[in-house]
Amino acid sequence: MATAQSPRPLRKDASINRERLLDAARELFAEKGLGVTLNDIAHHAGVGVGTAYRRFANKEEIIDTLFEERLQAVESVACAALDEPDPWLALSFYLRRALQMQFGDRGLQQILDDQTLGDERINDVRLRIAPLIVELVYRAKEAGVIREDFEPTDVTFVLSAMASIMDSTRDVAPDLYERYLTFMLDGIRSGDRQFTPLPTAALSSETTHTAMTRRRRKPKVVDAKRTTSQ
Repeated sequence: MATAQSPRPLRKDASINRERLLDAARELFAEKGLGVTLNDIAHHAGVGVGTAYRRFANKEEIIDTLFEERLQAVESVACAALDEPDPWLALSFYLRRALQMQFGDRGLQQILDDQTLGDERINDVRLRIAPLIVELVYRAKEAGVIREDFEPTDVTFVLSAMASIMDSTRDVAPDLYERYLTFMLDGIRSGDRQFTPLPTAALSSETTHTAMTRRRRKPKVVDAKRTTSQ
């Protein structure tokens, strides 16, 4: 009975070229956005265009690879946070580390808005990361260390708001976002005080997903009847 063979590992030079292409893509995406071509990436990496196309069929494969790397990194941070026995330290650690990763990953923030990933890849975030955040928040609420009306979906918008601050101040005051993160953390931490009632409820997971992906362009739907009639 035949068995499926695992993919052959890349030769050392092929593996080096692949990493050079990924490093070049990160730099160009950060500087110019996702509009660069695979040819641009190859030139920036210092490899031939033919070499680039042997490693990646197109730019979308590079985007998908970088997205998976980022997703794995965020997942690892969330798992590390859950290993922290102190619920407050766990939640604050996750928020701080997630923001530090965004700060060093400026160009890849655009990837979540890119249509080439498809809804399946975006849903990976919800399936793999969201349950970990839910556990972090509920542990903190059960321990009584954060306000009762703070919800897991609030984490998404806190990170989004902090990312905006980082983008606008990174060149003049790169640590400024820490000031506002401190305000936010103090604002959700419980203690011997009364919290101001929130003016509106937190969004559901589904509504949060819609809000965070609404700017993504949707692929055009081809009219099958028109296509066959032409």
